[in-house]
Amino acid sequence: MFSRNSFLLRWGCLSGLAAFANLALAAPVLQLTLQKRVETKPGSGEFRVTATAEKWDAAKTAIIVCDMWDLHHCKNAVKREGELAPRMNDLLEKARAQGVFIIHAPSSCMKFYEGHPARERAKAAPKAANLPTEIGSWCKQIPAEEAGKYPIDQTDGGEDDEAAEHAAWAEELKAKGLNPRAPWTRQIATLKIYDQDAVSDSGVEIWNLLEQRGIANVILMGVHVNMCVAGRPFGLRQMAKNGKHVVLMRDFTDSMYNPARWPFVDHYRGTELFIEHLEKFVCPTITSDQLLGGQPFRFSPEPAHKR
Repeated sequence: MFSRNSFLLRWGCLSGLAAFANLALAAPVLQLTLQKRVETKPGSGEFRVTATAEKWDAAKTAIIVCDMWDLHHCKNAVKREGELAPRMNDLLEKARAQGVFIIHAPSSCMKFYEGHPARERAKAAPKAANLPTEIGSWCKQIPAEEAGKYPIDQTDGGEDDEAAEHAAWAEELKAKGLNPRAPWTRQIATLKIYDQDAVSDSGVEIWNLLEQRGIANVILMGVHVNMCVAGRPFGLRQMAKNGKHVVLMRDFTDSMYNPARWPFVDHYRGTELFIEHLEKFVCPTITSDQLLGGQPFRFSPEPAHKR
């Protein structure tokens, strides 16, 4: 006999299942267009741009903010970072609200964050069962890159300051008691760090955090694309070679490239050339407007190259 109690029980179960289904349907999804460069014919050295639409589960996605320091030995780098940071913070705020996990990675600045809940979270993440052997090391090249030519000469360190300006900047940093070659002490204050975020400069800690949360999708942003963003233990190369679905947010980065070096193009074109190299051999890229709306970010003096 169908009793009133059994009816209520069944109704409650169905209601619970419906609520769960509604939550699943309402889970934030990131609508992204991934840009890559694909060789038109094997061995031809000619590439075409491809765009692929994807939907990412926000809860399975992390953003790693690489080395957005408070200071740098290159004054022009500091200027560009200061221009970029406000819009980057807007994106982080929106992504965080959608459930994306935010990892701040200002290398060599962990002392500043000791005791912060975001720093303690990174330190407390359990060791992943699949911890890659070399995840604690820099990665200067992955095998796929051997098929191409490195696109810019950065052997001078990539500083693009005028000599007199650079010397004056070094003296200013010294006067503040800072090492002019490595003056950074923390992440730029424009980028807000919340208790639910993580702070780490360790490839091991960051990998553990990603695995702890079942995160497969990783967005890298920050500076500098041809050095730290690509090569750090938590950078693009390590994420790509170890199986993460990683992308670079190509309008939220900068390079260390001096136009006085080969291929003798302006600084912004040098940045683009390295991004093109990544799209060919390392990982796809996206732009900030895909999450924020509006237009992709551009530095105010940047010529109208195509990114």
